Amino acid sequence: MRSSAMLKSATVLLAFAASSARAADEPVTLEYWVYSDFAQGDALALQQTFISEFKEKHPNVTINISGRGDDDLTAGQIAGAASGTLPDVFMNGLAVGAQLVEVGALSNLYPLWMEMPEEYRAQFDADALKSCMPKPEELYCLPYTGFGEIMFRNLTVLEEAGIDTSQPPKTWDEWYGQMQAVQKAGKYAVPDQTQVFNSVASTYAIVGGIDGWGIDFAAMKTKIDPETYAKVLQLFVDMAPLNSGTSRNDQSTKDLFITNQLAFHVVGPWVNPTYEQAAKESGLKYDFVLVPGMKEGEHGGIKSYEIVGVAPGDHQKIAFEFAAYITEKNQMARWAKLLSRYNANAEAMADPDVAALPLIEKSVQAVKYAVDVMPPYFEGAYPNCYRSIVTDNAAMVADGDASPEEGAKELVEELNDCLAN
Repeated sequence: MRSSAMLKSATVLLAFAASSARAADEPVTLEYWVYSDFAQGDALALQQTFISEFKEKHPNVTINISGRGDDDLTAGQIAGAASGTLPDVFMNGLAVGAQLVEVGALSNLYPLWMEMPEEYRAQFDADALKSCMPKPEELYCLPYTGFGEIMFRNLTVLEEAGIDTSQPPKTWDEWYGQMQAVQKAGKYAVPDQTQVFNSVASTYAIVGGIDGWGIDFAAMKTKIDPETYAKVLQLFVDMAPLNSGTSRNDQSTKDLFITNQLAFHVVGPWVNPTYEQAAKESGLKYDFVLVPGMKEGEHGGIKSYEIVGVAPGDHQKIAFEFAAYITEKNQMARWAKLLSRYNANAEAMADPDVAALPLIEKSVQAVKYAVDVMPPYFEGAYPNCYRSIVTDNAAMVADGDASPEEGAKELVEELNDCLAN
């Protein structure tokens, strides 16, 4: 028997279908592109359940699900926009949203959104929804899964370094002291935070405010303040002799963590299944906490969302209805329980069974403090030169080729040149 939550979900979306007369009268096939890890195992089985449930209301609709890696999703959507072969419904990240709008891959969903019942529209996290709306009456996505960055701690490494693991570090200074103790014990403290744009952004969040990261697209200038950023660069200098030489995204970083050679890994919750499995198979002792900030009560880390987009075209209306179904509270609560992953449906996150999951509880806390990866969204695409300048500059200062003050001044000049050109 279906739960009351499922019946409520069906009522909301059936009301929408009835009022808008969107059910397909003729056979329709929708192509549905998802992240590769959403198209395998238990995640695929649940996606197929969602598709089957949708087909109960729309028996003439066939939905083909296809998994793709991050880069393949973007490349395929850009190519599809040029050739007229876009998937009807697809996932991607907020950070590439502006690029997809520029090439014509994303429909403005605002008219269809406003036809939805208020009960549905009120479900989403307000900030997440705002990220999809660069202007009034423009909505280019439905916010989907997301993350607030957290810090995974290898408890064995910390204990061997003489660190009390009963409480997480409250400030950067306390955390840095623990990093030094780990290094003295012959282990690595952290990955190299200069190698990936997201890890540079994460480190910025320890020092800088939410409004000081990103681009002012009206002026085509970076928002980074040199004085603030010099303090960020000093953190890279401090961590340089303590890091593993691997990036946050490398498999070797996870291997070092699992084999008790690395103390801290600041990253999104997607690595938890790997560490959870290692805990079962090899006895890995770990936990996850908020990234400490410069002062007690402040926190670092980044946040972002994956999105569901709908392509322009003849199938736009029924495609939007399917997108609305998979992002509705009941589906997102089931998705969260399966993956222990935070998502943008605030009502799903408030579900008692979901909110009690430790990884989601910590993610909900992290999102409150974290900095957006590449804000503002949908106002303009970040040029590739912007990201490479940021990482190259951080590495240069960490290597001692410039002082933090010199590096910060040079960074702002180079970023503004990048944007001007």
